[in-house]
Amino acid sequence: MAYTLVIGTRNWSSWSLRPYVALRAAGVPFETVVIRLREKQHPTTRDQILPWSPAGKVPVLKIEEGGETITVWDSLAICETIAERHPGAGLLPADPRARALMRAYACEMHSGFADVRDQLGMEFARTLPLPELRDDTRDQVARIIASWEDALATWKGEFLFGAFSVADCMYAPVVSRFVTYGVAVPPPVQGYMERVMALPSMQAWMADSRAEVEAGLDR
Repeated sequence: MAYTLVIGTRNWSSWSLRPYVALRAAGVPFETVVIRLREKQHPTTRDQILPWSPAGKVPVLKIEEGGETITVWDSLAICETIAERHPGAGLLPADPRARALMRAYACEMHSGFADVRDQLGMEFARTLPLPELRDDTRDQVARIIASWEDALATWKGEFLFGAFSVADCMYAPVVSRFVTYGVAVPPPVQGYMERVMALPSMQAWMADSRAEVEAGLDR
């Protein structure tokens, strides 16, 4: 079995970060292919991705197993696939209630918070001033913080559902956004964010993002 993860420019690609963190949490080796996004000299990014995935978007996970290739696209689908294939990583909580709620958290992130995405775009390696938030953005930020507080208080672990899970993978880019823009959060959430940012996978992503920025590859 061999994994290849196709991602976009690290400093920007929040969707790519999620399965990367999941694979690192599972402790399995994988190769990484980076496709530069928003590249001025080669604007046909979708055409560059199509050979890897019919969806024409990153991330993409290629699984080589038994002489066959399985192609999985979409960040949540990839995270769930990794969790199922590597149950020892504990990315899916053993408790049925926790597992159900974790999936609700992951799916809410996957399909929602459009204003947060728009106003607080991922700039992983940068520190930027917090813009004047629209009402919808403020409401969504408050919803995220409240949901994190509730999960941390309920499951009483270092991460949202006790141990690190798919939900934490899905929210990892939001943690980075809140750090980038200095979003004010209560102490329990601040502690959670610090633990997420301290993960070896997040530190590795930071190092690569900074290298992109220094080389001008994200502009």
